[in-house]
Amino acid sequence: MSGSTPKQPSPRQQWLATLARASRAEIESLAGSLAALPEHDVLKAPETGTVMVEGRAGGAGRRFNLGEATVTRCVVRLEDGTMGFSYALGRDGRKARLAAVIDGLLQGEAGPLRNGVAALASRQQAARELASRKAAATKVDFFTLVRGA
Repeated sequence: MSGSTPKQPSPRQQWLATLARASRAEIESLAGSLAALPEHDVLKAPETGTVMVEGRAGGAGRRFNLGEATVTRCVVRLEDGTMGFSYALGRDGRKARLAAVIDGLLQGEAGPLRNGVAALASRQQAARELASRKAAATKVDFFTLVRGA
């Protein structure tokens, strides 16, 4: 399919990515904005494993296995039957559980919570852009001078 545009992530994919990149303090702050954490059943308790991390030569070249990263996942079911999922880098089970509860809530009508996640996504994007600008400022362009041609 040449010429096709890449598929945009769904809103849920976007908030799951935001929650996965968030720190425990940011997740706890989102959970703290709720009147109370809703009742929920833990279907898969936070469990830690590893995933293979891929890299690309030059950021756009061929893929290669960079190494393994530790990831914690969790699955919960809220009282209304909605299931929440989370994956988080590291071994923080509390972060994974809170993120799964937030995912479950976001699937319903969670206006203030959506606003909090949107603000968090904006801060993460700003941090990525700042890091990119800092890296670009140190870029060195090499060229070859051909003599006598």
